[in-house]
Amino acid sequence: MVQKGQFLERSTLIPVGAGPEVMEGTVHRGQRSPPLLILPPRPEEGGGMDHVLAAEVAFATARAGFPTLRFNHRGVGASQGVRGTGGALVEDAEAAMRVALENAGTSALAVAALHGGARVALALQERHPAVGGLCLVAPEVDPLSLVRLSCPLLVIVGAEDTRLPRAALAAAVAEAGGDLEVIDDAGATFHRNLPQVGRAVAVWLQRLSGG
Repeated sequence: MVQKGQFLERSTLIPVGAGPEVMEGTVHRGQRSPPLLILPPRPEEGGGMDHVLAAEVAFATARAGFPTLRFNHRGVGASQGVRGTGGALVEDAEAAMRVALENAGTSALAVAALHGGARVALALQERHPAVGGLCLVAPEVDPLSLVRLSCPLLVIVGAEDTRLPRAALAAAVAEAGGDLEVIDDAGATFHRNLPQVGRAVAVWLQRLSGG
């Protein structure tokens, strides 16, 4: 039984590839738009849908009324298949995107990507106009790759995360017309001030929805 204030998680299956193979996913229902697809860190980073950042973003988004889908890439957790790289990860994300759009009954969605999952998200957005907003959390990307984005952009980094040159990142985000959110007293893993990440994503989605 789901108590007041709790959010019901449901498992879902995501077909991918010619087989098809099946990836495991977790959804939260919601009535607001856009739905949010959460891309985990890449498998080589040890990423999966139960990553603490993925769970925090999902719960914060659900509390704000937006549906979410997060998933394990092929070869991760209970997802079938062999772990892939590059284009295979984008194919996984495309399959998850189709399920997220079908579940929500919409033609557009937002994507939140964690760490190296940002590279997958950028490729997804380049291929699919259905990606109507992109949020990158502690991304591992070349800042210049953000300049050409044509959709609303939010980048969230910890103040103590020095992996990307802050000035170059801020300039690229500004040129893309996006927003840079710096979380005080936090590093790349957000062991401190993790809830601020979820709140920032939820506020951004509310702006996208016009609310």
